[in-house]
Amino acid sequence: MPIAETTGGVERARFVSGSLLRHVCVMAGTGAIGLIAVFAVDLINLFYISLLGEKATAAAVGFAGVVGFFHASLCIGLTIGIAAVVSRTVGAGRTEDARRIGTSSLVLMTAVSVVVGTGTAFFLHPALQALGAEGETARLAQRYLSVTVHTLPLLGIGMATSALLRSIGDARRAMTVTLAAAFVTAVLDPILIFGFGLGLDGAAISAVVSRMVLAAIGLHGVMVKHRMLGRFDAQRLAGDARALGTVAGPAVLTNLATPVGAAFVTHAVAQFGPSAVAGAATIDRLTPVAFGLVYALSGAVGPILAQNLGAGQYRRVQEGLRDSLLFMVASVAVAWLVLALGQGVLIRAFSADGLAAELISLFCSWLAASFFFAGGLFVANASFNNLGHPLLSTAFNWGRATLGTIPFAWWGSHYGAAGVLIGQAVGSSIFGLLAVVVAFRLAAKLARQEAPDAAPAPVLDAPVAPTSPLVTPQPAAAATGPAASAAAP
Repeated sequence: MPIAETTGGVERARFVSGSLLRHVCVMAGTGAIGLIAVFAVDLINLFYISLLGEKATAAAVGFAGVVGFFHASLCIGLTIGIAAVVSRTVGAGRTEDARRIGTSSLVLMTAVSVVVGTGTAFFLHPALQALGAEGETARLAQRYLSVTVHTLPLLGIGMATSALLRSIGDARRAMTVTLAAAFVTAVLDPILIFGFGLGLDGAAISAVVSRMVLAAIGLHGVMVKHRMLGRFDAQRLAGDARALGTVAGPAVLTNLATPVGAAFVTHAVAQFGPSAVAGAATIDRLTPVAFGLVYALSGAVGPILAQNLGAGQYRRVQEGLRDSLLFMVASVAVAWLVLALGQGVLIRAFSADGLAAELISLFCSWLAASFFFAGGLFVANASFNNLGHPLLSTAFNWGRATLGTIPFAWWGSHYGAAGVLIGQAVGSSIFGLLAVVVAFRLAAKLARQEAPDAAPAPVLDAPVAPTSPLVTPQPAAAATGPAASAAAP
């Protein structure tokens, strides 16, 4: 389903018509499989490492995961900007602009990830010390990260290409990109960790190969299958960067808030010993896999809302937000039930005992319910980022990571490691509820702007298409034929 022009004009943006709930289910479902595959890489690594029976090694993976979480959050923030801007441009019928932005986005993603990934290598020791890693645990975590941080550009390219595929509605291929990478990890981990006896080093090598596969399959999808990349235009790179930055900049800040909060929680838990860190690490890696559908909503809802915004269908934007929230509630309820019933299996699978087992049981039985509110925040953030108010997303995420985490986790630490996790859940729930209220008010205000004959341009923090002034979105029908082609510069 290339976005190239055909004899009939430009292909219709697929999300501006049809059932919104179906679009949400398809995009979130396929996106969840792909996203779960990304996080399953870390979960698989932790699973095989836990079989070694060494608490220090398992704790090292936990500390390394916090650093990796910062990297992944940076890439996710950039992909949010890519998906939002490209989706709006596709929805407005600006095919050539979409191609050019696709190329610029990959160039920018590569440049940023090279600087950040390699730059991190010089600060691994102080960073791990700040998180509370000591002795053998710190040494093992640093050795693992010294291999993986240099491959951040591969992770960034893979995630960027997946975002480009989602922006045109090819959720299945976007899923395949990350699913293949997880499959490689699942195959290589036992071979390298146990077969060759490499232990943690084998897990690091497996992660590198997995990222190579991620980038290769993603590039094939956007370059060969969909021809989404245009000729690189250095003169317009700065303009494209500004347009992407209006969404990606706040989105990066928004996503970095989560690992900042996680870093504080890890530091607070570390005082209770390696068993507590191992338990928290298991929860951190189990969460995005168990709640993959909820995590996927941030990327899945964005293109749906953005295409309808670009087409001027504001009431569909409001309905899409509502359907996304309903989908989230159902997903969390099912995941919570599965975790509660399967907690014994999980504890045995990860060889958890003592405090680690207590924390995992607490999460599966009770704390998983906090994702009703965390999921609401994910949906709200998607609406903020794609409806032209990314700074609100930044404000709510940093509010949750600071005011919603630090004082609550600090208070909880007086009652042990479990208190830290309980405090974090309570604080984040408050901000999730507030974000949903604001998101629905903005969507309702936007819906009132839609008129039967013409739709006025909404006031956005970011342009519909880069390097051009904000244009009045055309009705959905006008974005499908020769008129849409003529609108493109």
